Amino acid sequence: MKKLFLILMSFTALTSCKDTASNDEETTVAPKTAVEVTHIRQGSVEDNLELFATTVYLKRNVATAPIPSYITKVNIRLGDRVSKGKVLYELESKERRALGESIKLDSSLVGFGLIKVRAQVSGIVTTLDKQQPGDYVLEGAKLCTIAKSGDMVFQINVPYEYNSYIKQGKELKIVLPNDSIRLAEITTTLAGMSGTAQTQKVLAKPVKPTFLPDSLIVKALFSKSKGGQKQIVPKPALQSDEMMKDFWVMKLINDSTAVKVPVTVGNKNQNEVEILSPSFKESDRIITTGAYGMQDSTLVKITGKQEM
Repeated sequence: MKKLFLILMSFTALTSCKDTASNDEETTVAPKTAVEVTHIRQGSVEDNLELFATTVYLKRNVATAPIPSYITKVNIRLGDRVSKGKVLYELESKERRALGESIKLDSSLVGFGLIKVRAQVSGIVTTLDKQQPGDYVLEGAKLCTIAKSGDMVFQINVPYEYNSYIKQGKELKIVLPNDSIRLAEITTTLAGMSGTAQTQKVLAKPVKPTFLPDSLIVKALFSKSKGGQKQIVPKPALQSDEMMKDFWVMKLINDSTAVKVPVTVGNKNQNEVEILSPSFKESDRIITTGAYGMQDSTLVKITGKQEM
């Protein structure tokens, strides 16, 4: 009887341990990946053709000495912006210098032989041929050159295969070295081609008057987009294979499950990408953070929402 009691007690203990282990297995919760989500928005991503351009002044005004004279004062420096009428140089004729101190005795000769050379146009001083007071110059001698500010253009060398994007009157963006942006408009397409590079020179004029140094290298951005409303998602939401051939996004089908949705993409930039197909609803939630390497039907936990 005692043996039978011990056997029953042992069986009961084993059964109890098994039930406890089963309960522990049942209460184990599968881990969930923390993610952030966003919604599809409508818009378009600009696709730009980026080329280099150079600032060129089409018209230049040369300041010259009206008579043989000595330079007494230079009021400009190379690169200065000057307005029409500004005094560039002050000259003294050789006759006045020959009179010397005696000219002070005759009040009628106070301004005799003093010449002021003024700017004929507003612009930028691009050459400074005479800059030393005391220099003697002949009549007609070149003193400086002023590039007329209103006639500055951007000269762009365009490969012929991109000729379809270059149309007279089309606007483009000019990005300066300091990352500031100016708008310009194509005015002229020159007939000549560069034999080696097979590029065509195109001139674009700033929409608003702009003072820039001569021969400054800038970026010219031509829009290749056709416009229209497309589905847009943040770039981190887009996943791809190693060969960048297949693309997909991870979409939530409920609050805890993400599925893989293959997509066809359009234009991209550093921040966003167009989704051409399939069509998503505005209420669809797309994972932006936490989707990298995620498999289909992964359990997730939403920790944040990124609005576009």
